[in-house]
Amino acid sequence: MGYFLEMSEFEVPLWSPGAERVGSTGMARFAAAARSDFGLEDGFDALHTWSVTDRAAFWGRVWDFCGVVGDRGNEVVRSGGPMPTDRFFPGSRLSVAENLLRGTGEALVAIDERGTRRSRTFDELAHRVARLAGALSDFGVEPGDRVAAWLPNAIEAVEVMLAATSIGAVFSSSSPDFGVNGVVDRFGQIEPKVLVAVLIMGVGYMAARWFGRMLDRVLRRKLL
Repeated sequence: MGYFLEMSEFEVPLWSPGAERVGSTGMARFAAAARSDFGLEDGFDALHTWSVTDRAAFWGRVWDFCGVVGDRGNEVVRSGGPMPTDRFFPGSRLSVAENLLRGTGEALVAIDERGTRRSRTFDELAHRVARLAGALSDFGVEPGDRVAAWLPNAIEAVEVMLAATSIGAVFSSSSPDFGVNGVVDRFGQIEPKVLVAVLIMGVGYMAARWFGRMLDRVLRRKLL
């Protein structure tokens, strides 16, 4: 027979951040800036109300506060009906990779099930992404093309994603846990120009042109 918790057992949180920690968060700094610029009342409720009643002002301030690199265009929100149909920054142009690769120090940290720790600094990540983007370009990847990754949840998957987006390609991924039929069914729907795959878990990666003459024979046997 199962054990059911009474709601009263959830009334006391297991942990709560201190005032200093709360005040140092990005949300707290954004709220303070919004109160200063737009005269909002203190508290989360006022911030939330503003975000849904004046979406153009709210999201415009978010863009500026986050320091997004790019051209946000002349419109913040284009409404055409219910909120889910709205388009935000419809005329904007930006590079996701450029924005994510800004920074110093450690950019990515991966710790596997055995406790092995791997990391990339922002400089290392930018260098590897640039090399991968060059390789994808050599394979003929252009804006709008699809790049598929059959990779584990590892740093390399993020690197491929950033490389693809830096070109303007669409990125899709699947875990090596997926069977061959599942992977072919998923990736076949988007017709990727390049597949980046792991041959043996944790032992190197390779790029291959999807269904093209450059497809490695080993990968061809595995997929087809």
